[in-house]
Amino acid sequence: MVDNTRASPGRSAQDSNGPRLGANASDQTGSSSIPNGNGGSAATTRLYNKRWAIVLLFSSYSLNNAYQWIQYGIISNIIMKFYRVEAFAVDWLSMIFMLTYIPFIFPVTWLLEKKGLRVTALMANALNCAGTWIKVASVSPDLFGVTMLGQFVSSLSQVFILGMPSRLASVWFGADEVSTACSIGVFGNQMGIGIGFLVPPILVPNVDDMNELAYHIRIMFYISAGMATLIFILVVTVFQEKPEIPPSQAQVQARNIPRDEYSYKASILRLLRNKPFMLLMLSYGLNVGCFYAVSTLLNRMIIEHYPGEEVNAGRIGLTIVIAGMLGSLICGVWLDKTKFYKQTTLVVYLLSLIGMLVYAFTLSLGHLWVVFVTAGVLGFFMTGYLPLGFEYAVELTYPESEGTSSGLLNCSAQIFGIIFTISQGKIIDQWGTLAGNIFLSIFLLIGTIMTGKILTSLSPSQRARKRVPGLKPSSMFSLCFCGFSPGTPVSSHSPKTCMSG
Repeated sequence: MVDNTRASPGRSAQDSNGPRLGANASDQTGSSSIPNGNGGSAATTRLYNKRWAIVLLFSSYSLNNAYQWIQYGIISNIIMKFYRVEAFAVDWLSMIFMLTYIPFIFPVTWLLEKKGLRVTALMANALNCAGTWIKVASVSPDLFGVTMLGQFVSSLSQVFILGMPSRLASVWFGADEVSTACSIGVFGNQMGIGIGFLVPPILVPNVDDMNELAYHIRIMFYISAGMATLIFILVVTVFQEKPEIPPSQAQVQARNIPRDEYSYKASILRLLRNKPFMLLMLSYGLNVGCFYAVSTLLNRMIIEHYPGEEVNAGRIGLTIVIAGMLGSLICGVWLDKTKFYKQTTLVVYLLSLIGMLVYAFTLSLGHLWVVFVTAGVLGFFMTGYLPLGFEYAVELTYPESEGTSSGLLNCSAQIFGIIFTISQGKIIDQWGTLAGNIFLSIFLLIGTIMTGKILTSLSPSQRARKRVPGLKPSSMFSLCFCGFSPGTPVSSHSPKTCMSG
């Protein structure tokens, strides 16, 4: 919406300051002016069409990286045969993404806070591109170590990617678009996993001729490397740190705060003392860790009951992800409309548990169409939980940094992902797929109970408080609408009396 009575002075002042980065008549969707909190001139906000290009570009390189995570696992029996390694070694080609994340998330999150989105995006794409070309050079049965090295470099890229959606959404999008934009960011990662399920079984058939098999694997790697290189070039030329004019009142306030006022270490310590957030971190880790285990071991589970169905195993994985993307988008839009973080998170978690149980008990019935249906239901709720966890974490931890809270959530997910993948793999080898899936269901039940306990552990001020969408929380400022001026430090007011919205 444009406030014509107040936008003009701000717009004129802006035009007098010289050229605007990426801002022209065709790149503006609307502007408004708001008080700056000091009773002076109005501060202008504006939404740029380029915000959609930025979030779609992020989704593209997130897609390419996520594809690499699962491209080995969905054809694990073929990779075992080509490189002459055990199933556990192939599982590590996926688990290396989880392991790498744990020690590197803290320095990478610090870099995101200090250097911003563009530097983080450039680092992510440089590593992702390098990893794909290393794997191109690994297509020989005696070069399993080289392909692991390429996967390791690609996994480093993931660390730079997973914490960005909530920050990018806050910096580029309006207050009513934040959850939807975050969902689009997560959408790219999910799409990459879906393509990783579908494409490798098509590109790499299960043939006995090692030369022919090497040819197909090399084609798969070249396609991935070519796409990664193209996206890297686009990021270098297109990706922008932030819009010249902020998109929301919250971002106007955030830009007035020097970076030096933010302490990453202090923020981590505050989050670790936040009981509701710690419960969410554990429950999020349990849910997403289960998803990682199911995704990594899907080929083994399907082939055990449906021998020779590598391509359908990939299609089932794609079904899980497509249903999950639909769930993510619906949950993101729902949160933007209702702000029912607590209730929605609990309901979706409970339905993830139910979906896991149904999938577990129907997998061995002998009907692939049943597996497609139950896997789709599981994916809708389990993957749909991803943006809910991110946004609920920001809600619980405001005014802390979105990058820090989502980094800790992802760290928890990687730890549980490794534990669950190794444990479920051993259980499947020993007692079969039903026992392995029941094992995961038990932990989803524990996570559901933890999610229900979050509300009871909230303090009165946490129950009442709502963050202002779009605010960069690390500013440690609040926009208060109960008799105080916007931009007043949080510490100046009691949290019980100063609430936004």
